[in-house]
Amino acid sequence: MRDRLLLLSLLGLGLMAAAPFLLQAMLPANQAQFWTANVLGRAAVFGIIAMSLTFLATYGGFISLAQMMIAGVAGYAVAVFVEGAVPRIVGGLGYGLAIPLGVLAATVMGLIVGAVSVRTRDIYLLMITLALSMGVFRFVETNIAWFNGYEGIRNVVGPELFGLGFRDPWLFYYVALGTAVLLLAGVLYLVRSPFGLVLQGIRDNPRRVAALGYNVALHRIAAFGVAGFIAGCGGVLATIYNIGISPGTIGLGATVNVLIMSVIGGLGHPVGAFLGSLIFTIFDTFAANLYDRDRFNTLIGAVFLIIVLVSPDGVIGIGARLRRLLGGSKP
Repeated sequence: MRDRLLLLSLLGLGLMAAAPFLLQAMLPANQAQFWTANVLGRAAVFGIIAMSLTFLATYGGFISLAQMMIAGVAGYAVAVFVEGAVPRIVGGLGYGLAIPLGVLAATVMGLIVGAVSVRTRDIYLLMITLALSMGVFRFVETNIAWFNGYEGIRNVVGPELFGLGFRDPWLFYYVALGTAVLLLAGVLYLVRSPFGLVLQGIRDNPRRVAALGYNVALHRIAAFGVAGFIAGCGGVLATIYNIGISPGTIGLGATVNVLIMSVIGGLGHPVGAFLGSLIFTIFDTFAANLYDRDRFNTLIGAVFLIIVLVSPDGVIGIGARLRRLLGGSKP
């Protein structure tokens, strides 16, 4: 079973690595660049943010609606401190310092969210993380001195690498893909470590884990810190992709979109976040051609309902059912 999963993972990684070359061979240059950066690259970026939610849900047993806000904290930290952003809030730092600072800010915010919500579960956890998310959203939206209010901060274009601007379609895609692969591998390693095993034990039976001498609250807070680090990496890439950040980036709509990506892909495995993000991105990008741009929410809502009704555990669950059906094994 593990060999099969490893083989499928390697095949999937090889396909993703070869995707820009395949697109360039099949499509005109401008369309190939559009698909590479604005569909595949964007899906990888928001898949990272969705994976931070999936990590908490799958291995911690709690769903946080604060992950898009935490990603926004990283984006705003970069935009506030990096040189060249418009308007200049603090400035003075290069991307080599501003990006780690943004990820650190997101990690700290994740720890804060975990500390505030550590004693809540289920619907109460959802509500308190949503309240924190909307509180930060309103604070950013009304603060002009530090965050430029409604307009946000622009001209966050990223560093130059290998003589290319960071927003070069191929460079951006491969950086986003490499970051996603590293974070996914890190999550899969972490959940097999003693910390990950204790976290899964807390998910299943927190009282028993506490009786064994483990600090349940501390492990939960640490899990939010890990999720904050993951979301922060995605938030930095999303800010560069959008050439800036504004309050709408962390608003209610963006928060719900991350949840939809995670549920569509499936909360049973971190890779589901990327599948859900890819599906969401394709429909979001081509909604005008498929149905009606102004009715995108109707379209993605219908897709969401169909997938959840067919497979409550998302696209990952559909794949598992097909595998069992073809293999003739029982669930």
